[in-house]
Amino acid sequence: MSALFQPYTLREVTIPNRVWMPPMCQYSAAPEGPLTGTPTDWHFAHYAARATGGTGLIIVEATAVSPEGRISPYDLGIWNDTQVEAFRRITRFLVGQGTVPAVQLAHAGRKASTDRPWKGGAPVGPQAHGWQPVGPSPVPFAEDHPVPVELTTQQIADIVGEFADAARRALAAGFEIAEIHGAHGYLIGNFLSPHSNHRTDEYGGSYENRTRFALEVVDAVRAVWPDDKPLFFRVSATDWLEDGGWTPDETVRFARELHAHGVDLLDVSTGGNASGVRIPVGPGYQVPFAARVKAETPMPVAAVGLITDVEQAEKILANGEADAVLLGRELLRNPSWARQAARETGAEVRVPDQYHRSV
Repeated sequence: MSALFQPYTLREVTIPNRVWMPPMCQYSAAPEGPLTGTPTDWHFAHYAARATGGTGLIIVEATAVSPEGRISPYDLGIWNDTQVEAFRRITRFLVGQGTVPAVQLAHAGRKASTDRPWKGGAPVGPQAHGWQPVGPSPVPFAEDHPVPVELTTQQIADIVGEFADAARRALAAGFEIAEIHGAHGYLIGNFLSPHSNHRTDEYGGSYENRTRFALEVVDAVRAVWPDDKPLFFRVSATDWLEDGGWTPDETVRFARELHAHGVDLLDVSTGGNASGVRIPVGPGYQVPFAARVKAETPMPVAAVGLITDVEQAEKILANGEADAVLLGRELLRNPSWARQAARETGAEVRVPDQYHRSV
């Protein structure tokens, strides 16, 4: 029996299979005006295609908890009710296809206010809808990035509140699962790593201090997120630095603490917080980090990173390296990957009635 097509239950939510879609920014929202950060027809079509293709869980792309928390001016947000109403159209359709809708709540930190990747991804200023990035310390991401403004403790508390408010809106928008974005060098990851966090107060220095902001966000979101619905956390398991960065050992320790604070699954990625590092990219290159968390902690995990073919994905699950697989670029190339995998493995996956043919 195919491991990919076994249902998976967390709290009171059952995901029909283990083929999941990770957050992937589309940079397709309006950059200004009353519809800033609001999902468009592109977002609806993009997510709907993967749902009709049989994907069990779709995590909507990084969705900012405030205008300043966007990666680019073209990112989605969930800081107002107009955005909530637009998201409802998407979540209703996904649920109707048997797909569980999830959303990643995010703040870009020092990597905010950049252009779209196909325009080069460079930092943008006010003349291009940009703004001043913030971070735990005045340490830029790279030489061509602006120095972020160091957050005060009051501003940190305000952002914690913004995550909680965003979670309330995500619930109103029909999402069944919320994920907190703590990876890829964005704000929470900035605090976790000594590479980007040079503070000397209660939010910097020791491991306990560097993880304080992340745990405050988790607690604030868990307090407003229903007990019957799961909460995920995405982490970069390593900065890929030889010294002075966030490490796999810290990830394992952190996973235990997140589990104790009510996080139900760790979405394990890597990198993004240090520019110019060498990453040994290859098929499944991040899976060992997920496997270690699963082996050494009580935390369920999802693996991501160049997982492309059915046999590879089946082995990850069958070997106990992860509880689910997240297919990013492969689902961009093939929205019906899940239905294709079901045919290859002899499993069953829901097919829309409109696609059934008697001949």
